[in-house]
Amino acid sequence: MEYKLNFELVPDSVWGSNLRSILKPSMWDVVRRDAYARAHGRCMICGKSAKRLEAHERWDYNLQTHTQTLVDVVGICHDCHQVIHIGRTQLVGDIDRAIDHFLKVNNCTYPDYVKALKQANLLHQERNKVGEWALDLSWLKRFT
Repeated sequence: MEYKLNFELVPDSVWGSNLRSILKPSMWDVVRRDAYARAHGRCMICGKSAKRLEAHERWDYNLQTHTQTLVDVVGICHDCHQVIHIGRTQLVGDIDRAIDHFLKVNNCTYPDYVKALKQANLLHQERNKVGEWALDLSWLKRFT
């Protein structure tokens, strides 16, 4: 089933690295502010009005070429960000709130949540078979 809000489990080898750590602070500010401007004060996933949005990087992982490609940076609410990074959310202990948000946004049941998480974990396992990912940041050319 296709959901509005999904888990985005990054491969273990790239866990913890992000645009904020790769880019110069001034460039990261341009990228994240662009995402916030496109969001117009609303989460770009659930549509909830948010006083403070968070910048979330969207990546595509090509298992054949071992390439991790940046496809977008979006402005989202904290609750959606917690669901997207469910593994981290489990570690910090706010899982019940994340589950509730997944169910509400996707208008689904707890068994649907379990099935979606299982599928995300299977994909995560496949991505973890790749030792090193090439990085494609060509999406950022729009800012130059």
